[in-house]
Amino acid sequence: MVEFAVSVVMDKIIIRDLRFETFVGTFPKEKKIKQEVILNIEMVCDFRKACLSDNLSDTVDYKLVKQKIIVLVETGKFNLIEKIAEDTARICLSTKGVNSVKVTVDKPGALTKARSTAVQIERP
Repeated sequence: MVEFAVSVVMDKIIIRDLRFETFVGTFPKEKKIKQEVILNIEMVCDFRKACLSDNLSDTVDYKLVKQKIIVLVETGKFNLIEKIAEDTARICLSTKGVNSVKVTVDKPGALTKARSTAVQIERP
């Protein structure tokens, strides 16, 4: 019997505490006033080529990803933070070199007596 070694790459780009003001919520008063949301994003990539070349073109340009997310969130109007998470994941996954993504969206003050309420999604 021949065994093959499977190489699983677990390299990640992590963007922490990306803060926005956006329209999010289902209640009429929420639709009139921007509220804070905080995004945390983990993009699984393969850095092996970039580690050898030290060249930006061999990795994910996370500044470009961030700029696309800024446009999405700051110009959008959302009922649910789930929608923000899904749209953010789509942006990440449409970026060359991103194999999968985990997105967490926090909405501070959404529930009384809680610092924040959050949703988290993972997409392959």
